[in-house]
Amino acid sequence: MTTNFKQLRSHLESEQKRLLGELEQLKANIRPTEVRREGSPFGKREEEATESFEFEKRLAVEKQIRDHLAEVAHALSKFEKGTYGLCDSCSQPIAPDRLEALPQASLCVNCKTKSAKGGLSPR
Repeated sequence: MTTNFKQLRSHLESEQKRLLGELEQLKANIRPTEVRREGSPFGKREEEATESFEFEKRLAVEKQIRDHLAEVAHALSKFEKGTYGLCDSCSQPIAPDRLEALPQASLCVNCKTKSAKGGLSPR
């Protein structure tokens, strides 16, 4: 089985654009704190709790997107360096099946397993 690096790079570039769009949309959907709901029997406390929860949820989603974006950017930089498809840890080729399933993978299965057990820094 041969790996189509052009197709994987195109997929990574599309994914990068999609993730950047999601970040922009998250920022655009932030509700100003001055906009308050009226008629709540608990008044301001309920609104503040809801806003705090929504803010924390948005931060978690934003972190997840930023982390994924960093992985994609790292994979694209490996294309530029000519090291795409090689494990960051052991420099051995990453299995084509793994790259097709996860184009931003930077560790081979063996090194990823070691990192999951605490032996390497994960990526």
